[in-house]
Amino acid sequence: MTTPDPDGPLAEQLLRFTRRVHRIQKRHIEQCGMGVTPAQSRLLRTLAHYSAPPRMADLAERLEVVPRAVTSLVDGLEASGKVRRVPDPTNRRVIRIELTDDGRKALRELRGARRAAAQEILAPLTEEQREVLGGLLDTLVDGAPERGGHCG
Repeated sequence: MTTPDPDGPLAEQLLRFTRRVHRIQKRHIEQCGMGVTPAQSRLLRTLAHYSAPPRMADLAERLEVVPRAVTSLVDGLEASGKVRRVPDPTNRRVIRIELTDDGRKALRELRGARRAAAQEILAPLTEEQREVLGGLLDTLVDGAPERGGHCG
């Protein structure tokens, strides 16, 4: 006999909510008409946090993806003129990735799309509910230290 999982319904709600957030953000990003995917959008946002152009390996680590995934994202963004590969000034074997002016413009437009998506997602909530949700999300984001994972 199996024991009921008290967190099962909540876990399912979180997964459904996460999918909804991604779906709405993707739609708003597509409506911008820039031809940027959600993954490329994330890479652009990540690039903006660096004070100097990072290496591909730095981006892969920050994005928690394999380096090959970053290469594909950079290829697409470079083809559209939003980023460029530049040689490292101290080691010519190292290539760094920097935002172009078009990339910075795209970031501004993407911020607007993300705000619009957030407004759509939060629309059913009152101001008080939004404050409560913000506090709960802070707790979940900061979280407790990670414990060993479960598989089943």
